Amino acid sequence: MKVKTNSRTHYKDLLFRPVSAWENCTPAETKAIDAYAQAYKRFLGSAKTERECIEIIEKRLQREKFKPLHRLQTLSKGDRVYKNIKGRALIAARIGNPQQPWRIVGSHVDSPRLDLKPNPLFEDGNLAMLQTHYYGGIKKYQWVNVPLSMHAVIHTRQGVRTFVVGEKEGEPRFMIPDMPPHLGKEQMAKSAREAVLGEQLRIVVGNRPLPKTKENEKVKLAVLDWLHKKYGIVEKDFLTADISFVPAAAPVDVGFDQSCLAAYGQDDRACVFATLEAACQSADPQGVAVALFVDKEEIGSFGDTSAQSRLLDIFTEEIRQKLRLKKSTAAILESATALSADVTEALNPNFKEISDVRNSSRLGGGVSIEKYGGGGGKYSTNEASGDYMSWLTRLLEKQKIKWQTGEFGRLDLGGGGTIAMYLSRYGMDTIDVGPPLLSMHSTQELASKVDVYFAYRCYQHFFQV
Repeated sequence: MKVKTNSRTHYKDLLFRPVSAWENCTPAETKAIDAYAQAYKRFLGSAKTERECIEIIEKRLQREKFKPLHRLQTLSKGDRVYKNIKGRALIAARIGNPQQPWRIVGSHVDSPRLDLKPNPLFEDGNLAMLQTHYYGGIKKYQWVNVPLSMHAVIHTRQGVRTFVVGEKEGEPRFMIPDMPPHLGKEQMAKSAREAVLGEQLRIVVGNRPLPKTKENEKVKLAVLDWLHKKYGIVEKDFLTADISFVPAAAPVDVGFDQSCLAAYGQDDRACVFATLEAACQSADPQGVAVALFVDKEEIGSFGDTSAQSRLLDIFTEEIRQKLRLKKSTAAILESATALSADVTEALNPNFKEISDVRNSSRLGGGVSIEKYGGGGGKYSTNEASGDYMSWLTRLLEKQKIKWQTGEFGRLDLGGGGTIAMYLSRYGMDTIDVGPPLLSMHSTQELASKVDVYFAYRCYQHFFQV
């Protein structure tokens, strides 16, 4: 039969024209987006380190009747369980029919930050200062002149002290001072990489000397005196402590229409929060729904709580045994399907030269699906099959979830890695799915509320099928 091709409708249908995810939102969806964004901002303001993320995740799961896996001898359909791994990673599962394919959504709880060196405290120029070692990929010049807060886990002679200084109104904050432009001629002539060096990321923590003492370094001593009186800390305790400094700013709405939000750590806590909400609020899964929260992604996923560790194998084996499944752990994971829940870079109108404009995600375009990541030549990445990408996008369209595709930057310029390549080692279908951001790895990353909302909706419906 001959097909007519001369109608305007037909030619219109031939073309692909992306539209803003905001355009066709119903009033109910707009209300849901705003409510989700408010809850998301509260999470971002409280979860600024990987330990804080895991603590909040665990408390939320407990409210939703998830139980620690080690407390249950057997499992059955309808059970909700989780496993906290050393306070820095966590896996949760909802049990449906364990014979059906498992659905795994994995995100990472760590973000770029400044950690303290083991022997960090010194005095110079009448200032007490702390020497840092930056964690993950940052532009070092972005971290100067920014109010910082301190997040600490310190093992003292009196026990473990966990505390935060600088997040609440009225608490002291901290800062790395830059040089003035009047004297910065040589600095301004350097490359951005060299304008501020790693060894210059030294944080001011005091200026007032301890009175009535003959000791040297009186300002340093005054800081130690303050820490000892408040937390029982002595200088030696720094050697074994986990202490991080992060931006102290609270999440804020951006734009006259308040359609965007800016906050530290949205890479990858946008996906962490979306995965957590999806795990709690999705309908009962057909198979087993697994929410995976890992650490150390920003440094290549190396370590005992990372995606490269065996934590997923061990958790799956525990679930298998308690369900009394005959199927092996390897077979379960091979037949599973997964989403690597991670953010991507959006097209930046100020720096279009770093992107392929026709193949970049846009803020407000919906959740972004990336067939592959990595750098030129598709190195250090996982590439999803067209079959799996087609299956996922049909699912999203059926649920009226706004989505787009993207790539991480222009070819030969670089690229970012995710945990997708580590999940795919099991033989499971895996693809990167998450909201796009602007200013990734900076002290304030920018997201569109509609994108983070549809990321949540995507993970929610993925868990259910």
